[in-house]
Amino acid sequence: MTQVKGQVEEPQQRDPEREARRRAALTQVRQYPDPVLRMRANEVEAFDEGLASLAERMSALMQEASGVGLAAPQIGILRRVLVYQPTEEDPVTVLVNPVLTASSEEQETKEEGCLSLGAASVVVEVERPLRVTVEARSPADDELSVELEVLPARNVQHELDHLDGVLILDRTTDEQRRVALGQLRPQPVLGPLA
Repeated sequence: MTQVKGQVEEPQQRDPEREARRRAALTQVRQYPDPVLRMRANEVEAFDEGLASLAERMSALMQEASGVGLAAPQIGILRRVLVYQPTEEDPVTVLVNPVLTASSEEQETKEEGCLSLGAASVVVEVERPLRVTVEARSPADDELSVELEVLPARNVQHELDHLDGVLILDRTTDEQRRVALGQLRPQPVLGPLA
């Protein structure tokens, strides 16, 4: 049985082959402090084969990395495209040029992780609305309107943040940010003394 912690699936015990695939997929995901993670993505104008290919690549990469969402800037592409899949049983949904059009006043604080903070397994608490409505386009340029609650709402809000260059580090408390940045700081490698 798979559990979801933040934006990353946490299987109770991952088999070695799947773990190797996950690690290989994570090498394709930009990691903090890569500057592209702080840039705003551009609107998609061409709904063509290239966009369909990007959506397929992102979907496969998200699943291989055991993620529940992925935004194009996380793979170095500054286009307003995101994919999400709250559970393995749900279909992958692709949103192009998504816009948050409504959100509930009711909020919830929960732990979130991020594939772009995956190497350090950083998890922080983030407060988000429980329900949201998002207007978007499909890769085939069809209009979409999705109403989301709880985990899918949190997933999409997390990925929308990525499209605007915002990270979970920006949405948590000062104390949790300090701890997370400590985990993200490169650790010195000490070799034998000469």
